[in-house]
Amino acid sequence: MRNLSKISPDWWDYTTLDRDILDAAAKLTLEDLPKLQRKGFKINVFDTLQEFYAAEALEYVEVFQKATASNPCGVCGPIGPTEQLPIVAQIVNSLGISLKHAHFWGMDEWLVDGKAAGRDFPLGFQKADRELCFDRICRELAIPEENLHFPTENPEEYMKSFDEFHCMLMQGGQGETKHWAFNDPVQRLGQYAENPPTPEEYLKLHTRIVKLHPITLIQNARTSGGGTVQNVPTQAISVGPVETWKCDRVSIWHPGHHDNPFGQRLSTYMIANRIADSAVPMSLLSLHPDVTFNFYRGGFGVCDVEMH
Repeated sequence: MRNLSKISPDWWDYTTLDRDILDAAAKLTLEDLPKLQRKGFKINVFDTLQEFYAAEALEYVEVFQKATASNPCGVCGPIGPTEQLPIVAQIVNSLGISLKHAHFWGMDEWLVDGKAAGRDFPLGFQKADRELCFDRICRELAIPEENLHFPTENPEEYMKSFDEFHCMLMQGGQGETKHWAFNDPVQRLGQYAENPPTPEEYLKLHTRIVKLHPITLIQNARTSGGGTVQNVPTQAISVGPVETWKCDRVSIWHPGHHDNPFGQRLSTYMIANRIADSAVPMSLLSLHPDVTFNFYRGGFGVCDVEMH
């Protein structure tokens, strides 16, 4: 039987892993990162936040520039990080890049009273994408409304769009449950009471309504609401692994304030060593053919004892 979670015993999470994996990950240094690269797994380290967010924004722009009538393509992007979004709009406007044939997929959204959060919901992801990026782009350059794909409580059309248009890039951040989007570990119930889903089982999941891990609730309250966990919904709609694997490339951005120094190391260690375990959903990207991890040097931190 696997270990019980030290955080929430009714759920799976990274604390249920073998201690040897956790300890090996905690020992990683910045100098170790280049040695962890392999075919299908690239690692970048940026010295300044300016370089970090500019590079993240440029990934959007480089894909958008490839979009044509015969190649309608785009990006599936996160809320968290968000700092790249105004830079995307600034570059598009400054260089006069038409987004007529570009597409954008929001990767997740809160579920509020059984429906996807509206544009008036303060923590809404569609709201943030529009206000921080797409509403800032000049009208004559703007991405057409029908080319913006946001998940809803009935995600069939959203899922279908991944087959209709070419998603060249999925960007993401890493949450404290080691998730991308809201692909959290599952609860310890029923068939998953003794063991979490196998990688093969988890990778069959499509865009869906999910119940959020307690860690995710606390993290989002911390990063987006000053700790007001009472304002964070307990459910969301999340892009699934099935849609993720329809994207050519996955690029994960670690500025250092979404997950902690240990979490950044753990997912890196597991992907580098092809250790896929759904208690650490990000580790399943070890099975994707093209993944990049991007770190801010000042946000990588240490796993030493520091009393505060």
